[in-house]
Amino acid sequence: MSRHFPRISIITPSFNQAQFLERTIRSVLDQGYPNLEYMVIDGGSTDGSVEIIQKYADRLAYWVSEPDRGQPHAINKGLRRATGEWVGWQNSDDIFYPRVFESLAREASMAPHADLIIGNMNLIDKNDKLLRDLKYVRPTYRSLLAEGMMLTNQAAFWRRRMHDEIGYLDESLECGFDYEWFLRLLQGRRALHVNEIWGGLRLHEDTKTSNMQEVFDAEYQGLLQGRQASPLAKRFFQLRRMVLLLGQGHVKYVLRGLIRRSFGRSA
Repeated sequence: MSRHFPRISIITPSFNQAQFLERTIRSVLDQGYPNLEYMVIDGGSTDGSVEIIQKYADRLAYWVSEPDRGQPHAINKGLRRATGEWVGWQNSDDIFYPRVFESLAREASMAPHADLIIGNMNLIDKNDKLLRDLKYVRPTYRSLLAEGMMLTNQAAFWRRRMHDEIGYLDESLECGFDYEWFLRLLQGRRALHVNEIWGGLRLHEDTKTSNMQEVFDAEYQGLLQGRQASPLAKRFFQLRRMVLLLGQGHVKYVLRGLIRRSFGRSA
């Protein structure tokens, strides 16, 4: 690959996730990437998280532990300090897989037009065991309106200058701020998909996904109000995704999704 290593800034918002936090931190630092800026923004944890952060303080560009106004506020605090060409956040219970930042650098050097670059993701349990893989395709504004969050922050990076152009995460949203951000980012901008597993999203009993589904649903409904995709558009983008996945060689994955859908479950 090119020896050019663009500066990458990663922010980890943290609050009382000591059980998983060290694995998250190590997944970033153990990349061995030579031009990394890593920040941990803790919301005043009382469960031993601060002691874990202090253990790695000499390898962090910045860290703080103080009360905040929630996850998007914590992420924004880091993003406003970020100096990298590329930025992203990794939650304090999720992980990056090895050599992700090198892959990002390689792909970014070959795609100067891309403002957002995403990879694939695994769902993992509290012991890092694989539960299910998630394959994505190149996202667009219209595809996200039609199909929802067909990308995740656990495997997504974007150019920092986007924040100068369109602002930061919407701190009024508790659960849908990532969806709102990617919708805003993709309006009039280009994305690239890399067919590699870049991130792991951990499923456990304390996640927002497990405990705040009603908030998710209400915020997503509000975000889509007045711009819902038609049934025809939804079918088109489902077909587009299937064709692109088949083009990547994911035949078994597509078949698995069709079977799941036939039983009334999401692909």
